[in-house]
Amino acid sequence: MKIIKLTFLVVAIVFVWFAQNHFDPYAVSILNNIAIFAILALSYNLINGVAGQFSLEPNGFVAIGAYVTALFLIPSETKIDMFALVDPSPFVLSMHTSFLPALIMSGVVASALAFILSIPVFRVRGDYLAIVTLGFGFIIRIYAMNQPSITNGALGLNDIPGNSNLYWTGFIMIVTLIIMLNIIYSKHGRAMKAVRDDEDAAIAMGINTFWIKTYAFMTSAFFEGVGGGLMASMLTTIAPDQFTFLLTFQLLIIIVLGGLGSMSGTILGAILVMGGTEWLRFLDQNMDIFGYNTGAHPGLRMVVFSILLIVLMLFARRGLFGNKELTDLFRRSK
Repeated sequence: MKIIKLTFLVVAIVFVWFAQNHFDPYAVSILNNIAIFAILALSYNLINGVAGQFSLEPNGFVAIGAYVTALFLIPSETKIDMFALVDPSPFVLSMHTSFLPALIMSGVVASALAFILSIPVFRVRGDYLAIVTLGFGFIIRIYAMNQPSITNGALGLNDIPGNSNLYWTGFIMIVTLIIMLNIIYSKHGRAMKAVRDDEDAAIAMGINTFWIKTYAFMTSAFFEGVGGGLMASMLTTIAPDQFTFLLTFQLLIIIVLGGLGSMSGTILGAILVMGGTEWLRFLDQNMDIFGYNTGAHPGLRMVVFSILLIVLMLFARRGLFGNKELTDLFRRSK
């Protein structure tokens, strides 16, 4: 089994190197987007699929990571020229570092906020938990719009140095996957699954459920913050309107399609969802079918894509992988 895991790792690293050096820029941009959403979905699946906490907060933590990374990367002179409504705060002007420390700080800030948020959040369960975390995402977005001295308000941040090539996004995705799998197969991962299956029984067995849920929440927030930083660096411009509930909904589709609790399924789900919307783009354009010109139909690809998702979920109601991993399929075949 270790040989199989090592083979997957080597193939993934070689593919990242080959794609960055030999694929055209458009293909690389699609792969970058897939890798970033895979990072976000992997971390989201830890709290939602493995720990079983129906949280709707990812857009908030992604926004925090994006803004922290952007503020660290943009030079002070550029900030002074960019902030049009009010002058940037002295603290914002003092923020400056290289790309990797900026990503780490994005994750740390998101994780620290997750710790603070966990105190009131995990006093409730189920649908109430979803409502509380959903509200957190709205709060972060509104805060970004109403703090022009820190975030430049609704105008957002531009001219962010673009460092997110496939080396960064691909390798961080691989590292995220390895860490998530190690957590799942550790004692903490088993405790998360116990909380997911029956929290009252987990409490009776002596599991500190608040700590386990907080651990999953903070870990998930850390990588969502890192993913937000990668997204900001890839887009080179961010604004509050980019971090609506639609972002959380996209991640929810990915983890449900791949399988709640399955990290391998999450990778496949990110490829199908984020790649599928690009691969079906030809449906929006003029097509000649047996000499008949269909004309342009903007939005048709999303209709077809939605139908394909419905069909997939009808035949795989627990997702493509269920709660299994790819290595489990190889173990079963033996």
